[in-house]
Amino acid sequence: MSQFPKLRMRRLREHPAMRRMAQETRLSVSDFIYPLFATHGRDVKKEIAPMPGIYQLSLGKLIHEVDEAAQLGIPGVLLFGLPAKKDPMGTEAYESTGIIQEAIRIIKRAAPEMLVIGDVCLCEYTDHGHCGVIANDKVDNDRTLDLLAKMAVCQADAGADVVAPSAMMDGQVGAIRAALDAKGHTGVAIMAYAAKFASGFYGPFRVAADSAPQFGDRRGYQADPSSIRQALREIEQDIEEGADIVLVKPALAYLDVLAAARQRFGHPMAAYNVSGEYSMVKAAAENEWIDGRRVTMEILTAIKRSGADIIITYHAKEAAAWLRDNGH
Repeated sequence: MSQFPKLRMRRLREHPAMRRMAQETRLSVSDFIYPLFATHGRDVKKEIAPMPGIYQLSLGKLIHEVDEAAQLGIPGVLLFGLPAKKDPMGTEAYESTGIIQEAIRIIKRAAPEMLVIGDVCLCEYTDHGHCGVIANDKVDNDRTLDLLAKMAVCQADAGADVVAPSAMMDGQVGAIRAALDAKGHTGVAIMAYAAKFASGFYGPFRVAADSAPQFGDRRGYQADPSSIRQALREIEQDIEEGADIVLVKPALAYLDVLAAARQRFGHPMAAYNVSGEYSMVKAAAENEWIDGRRVTMEILTAIKRSGADIIITYHAKEAAAWLRDNGH
């Protein structure tokens, strides 16, 4: 009979204190960015049906939500807007009185220490639901760049700390960086949705932001779910164009992309734990098929373990409270 191994891995696991000391990945509230949906009106707090606990918020209610996030130690919010009116060019996205610009201003007045990130994409603002200008039934990449740059500058003028281009237009980071610098916003960072995949996990978000395409789909400009090499080239290109942070979206089905990017690039990495991922956990937990708290923390830990420095998640508030309760 062969000698039993001297190394018993269970020695590092049997005592709770030993497990904590041997822990490789430590999740922290400082890892989280909390996405919020701003809308026009007064006293609006409308729950998004497929996303329990997440709301469309008018500005007064939005500030209350930001205050709760700040008290929990969440360092930043990512803003999406529901315009008063949609049109083919997404005009409200780059008007000074647009909903996102108003939200940025009010947050920076009420909570100046909160990092405010503006999503830079036209899909919420266009009546056709696509992420750019339509010409000949397709999104015109280069005409869209001008509007994305205007949108980013408008958000920076309002006080955004970071702009986050998510339209997946070729050259969007370079166009936005040039426009920001030309207007004196050299200190505004760019968090680029560098590897944003054409995914089925976005369904609940499209309800939340009323942003579903009215014809076709977004596969012509979002990344192919089957291709990791293309995704890494997208990330490399965005870094070369001036992205300060690069992002992988969605998170769970693309942890391999996140891990590969972490190994290849020294840039800060973000991952978006998207609406479909959130909704699946909530639905399964509501039916008592899973332990919602345990699964949520396991998912967030996996995203960080795979290489994310920043995790954008709708679970941010509840996860922050759980970490606080556990003394983290």
